[in-house]
Amino acid sequence: MSSTSPSTSPHPSDLFNLSGKACLVSGAAQGMGKAMALALAKHGADLLLADRNAAGAEATAREIQALGRSAIPFCCDVSDPAQIRALFQKMDASFGRIDFLGNVAGDAVLAPPETISLEDVERTWRNLVLGRFTLCQEAGRRMLRTGGGSIVNIGSLASITALGRGHIAYSMAMGAVAQMTRELSTEWSGFGIRVNAILPAQVFNPSLEQRMKDNPGLKATWLRGIPSGRLGCPEDIQGIAVLLASDASRWITGALIPMDGGNLAMNAGGTVRHAT
Repeated sequence: MSSTSPSTSPHPSDLFNLSGKACLVSGAAQGMGKAMALALAKHGADLLLADRNAAGAEATAREIQALGRSAIPFCCDVSDPAQIRALFQKMDASFGRIDFLGNVAGDAVLAPPETISLEDVERTWRNLVLGRFTLCQEAGRRMLRTGGGSIVNIGSLASITALGRGHIAYSMAMGAVAQMTRELSTEWSGFGIRVNAILPAQVFNPSLEQRMKDNPGLKATWLRGIPSGRLGCPEDIQGIAVLLASDASRWITGALIPMDGGNLAMNAGGTVRHAT
């Protein structure tokens, strides 16, 4: 996936073809990680699937194998660099290269800034910052040797805006993910390695659904800021993931791309028009 000049651009029919690409997706047991992995496989990629939920990763692997692609599940907690290094040893042994990294896994602790414990701040940092950086570093080392590749970090609208509601540790970590993406892009662009971030708004997952159950008014609060009129679903990530993994995005790097139904674009006092 090294950089190409306009004279060697891929044929339009090959732009989204991922055949022969070896991809690693973290958080592949459910949600956006699973949706991303399935989309990559449907476009020809073979995958290593990382998740601390071993049974979930195995289930995703079976779905991909049914598509005729190679998929290997691997139990990994991304807050532990030693487990990430073992994950990449498996990548080396199974595929001998990495062409795309989907950096999805990692959770956070929500609590008010005046009461959150430093232990919970550190736990959030290890999940969302240290884990993502370690994955990027291991992937980048290999991509430097092979002449290029693509990395996608999952950030959040909290990477660049404030959410309140106890998101202090999460937002600090996601802000670091945004700047990590820019820095790695700048460091590695000249070697054919592209690094981008996707910044979702609220996307359905078990944690989000539990929060809505605990606070019945929360969904309406979110929807007031989303002009498209709905929350996200995991499948919303599939098209942009394939774009960023493929040669179709060969001149896109260092980008922070909102996936938010128009949330970031709309002023807090804006008015949404709906079709009648």
